[in-house]
Amino acid sequence: MIVIDADLQDPPEVIPRLVAAWRAGHDMVYAQRRLREGDSWLKKATAAAFYRVMHNLGEVPLPPNVGDFRLMSRRVVDAVQQLREHHRFMKGLFAWVGFPSTAVAYDREPRGAGRTKWSFWKLWNLAIEGITGFSVGPLKLATYLGLAVALFAVVFGAQLILRTLVFGNPVAGYPSLMAVILFLGGTQLITLGIIGEYLGRVFNETKHRPLYLVERYTPSGVRVPAELVS
Repeated sequence: MIVIDADLQDPPEVIPRLVAAWRAGHDMVYAQRRLREGDSWLKKATAAAFYRVMHNLGEVPLPPNVGDFRLMSRRVVDAVQQLREHHRFMKGLFAWVGFPSTAVAYDREPRGAGRTKWSFWKLWNLAIEGITGFSVGPLKLATYLGLAVALFAVVFGAQLILRTLVFGNPVAGYPSLMAVILFLGGTQLITLGIIGEYLGRVFNETKHRPLYLVERYTPSGVRVPAELVS
């Protein structure tokens, strides 16, 4: 199966190269943009930032500068069809199945006619969909932020008490009030982070993704080559 944008900004002339790479033994052959003619510098910069964030936070690495233009073998299509989640970030799902993949580089020409329907707002929502669909990093952020605030509260309270004992404090009650507020705020964030850890596990379980995907079957009674055993 070959997926390609309907506006033909991805050239169909690349398809024979995708098929050649598939015949060489790759189940997933994705077309990687070497040049992105027609895209503004802002769109290129935000796209690069998104792939960088997904590389650092995501569960599966996404190949950069890759859209939906790709070739998939029959077993890749069958594997993707097993993923029944409703919020479907397809780039992530294509990468998650994990079959042997390779890239075919090409130059993407400027749009020939019409205007894109993908505004920056829609692209932003797509990026949020990808980050939240393949990472629980935002949930962990509350835990780390809470620990940082609680630690700051302890240090801040200690120096306020020391300064009050040495120099006095013209505003009565201010040091203790600020220390208590910061410490309670940090404790609440830590509690939210713990809840987020459990929520992230529930989130992963509700996707019902298969635990594994079989790349090849070996019939019983058939001698397995040594290189496959190793």
